[in-house]
Amino acid sequence: MTAPAHRPAPRTTHPLVAAFVRFVVCGGGVGLASSGALVLLAGHLPLVVANAVVTVVSTVVATELHSRVSFRSDQRGWRVHLQSGLTVAVSYVFTTAALLVLHAVQSAPSALVEQSVYLSASAVAGVGRFALLRVVVFAPAAMPVSAQALTKPALTVAA
Repeated sequence: MTAPAHRPAPRTTHPLVAAFVRFVVCGGGVGLASSGALVLLAGHLPLVVANAVVTVVSTVVATELHSRVSFRSDQRGWRVHLQSGLTVAVSYVFTTAALLVLHAVQSAPSALVEQSVYLSASAVAGVGRFALLRVVVFAPAAMPVSAQALTKPALTVAA
């Protein structure tokens, strides 16, 4: 007779880590598409205008993805888009400032350098956005006190 094999408990990913991974995949995909769109538009529009167009379009797409996929939220509507848009406005200022500083330091950077600066600035802005979206925009609704009492383990005392 052999002893049953000991199976380690399956490792579960912390919900915050899982949400961040989904956020990075969704946001990174939109970010890479935005990067390509910026290269295409920058040849036809001033860089600041091209970045604004790319930012607005990618914000709408990313907000829907983050709502449905990253945070698995049921929250929809204009409030969500406006709050998310505010986080993107800060990101826009940050990425535009990074590009303007690059062009002030180097008058004709290569596309590779420009994209490296853009993607790096976008990554830093993205971490800040994740925190704000998680805590403010897609925060789970507070549970009423009566519902909290029902979720706590109950201790029954026999008389």
